[in-house]
Amino acid sequence: MQLTNQQTLPVTQAQAWEALNDIALLQQCIPGCEAINPTGEHQYEVLITAAIGPVKAKFKGKLQLEKLQAPVSYTLRFEGQGGAAGHGKGHADVKLESTAPRVTVLHYSAHATVGGKIAQVGSRLVDMAAQKMATEFFETFNAKLTERYAPAPEPVPAPVAAAPQGLLGRLLAWLKRLFGG
Repeated sequence: MQLTNQQTLPVTQAQAWEALNDIALLQQCIPGCEAINPTGEHQYEVLITAAIGPVKAKFKGKLQLEKLQAPVSYTLRFEGQGGAAGHGKGHADVKLESTAPRVTVLHYSAHATVGGKIAQVGSRLVDMAAQKMATEFFETFNAKLTERYAPAPEPVPAPVAAAPQGLLGRLLAWLKRLFGG
């Protein structure tokens, strides 16, 4: 399976890097993710429930970040076991590119191989499941980034009362003088 794409993130490159390394945030964004636990420097154990075609299983996996070049890029190596459902392993290259003051483009290219029942459902279903997970991840990730890093709203100036003009303005001014208002 090969999956290559890019996503526009509504944050600075440094904020995108910080978010991509925030385990709690990633756990909220990865579909079916039940746990991400550090096991060493840049190494994690992951527990994810996923459905690939008719096969649904709980996968226990390992992630390792390599070739870190903060805040620009890294490679993510992964492998997982889903019991009778099968197994998978691969890597993803992630690169961040600042394109505007608060816009970062995340480029990614993932390559994975699967075995067991997962492989039997066919590469088309595996590819569709991977694309669906990526889409759901980025929808949630972008929403969380917007929540976390939204710029402070600009103060709205108080409206200035305009002086009445014309006949109506003169009438109102005369009434004010007449009644002492």
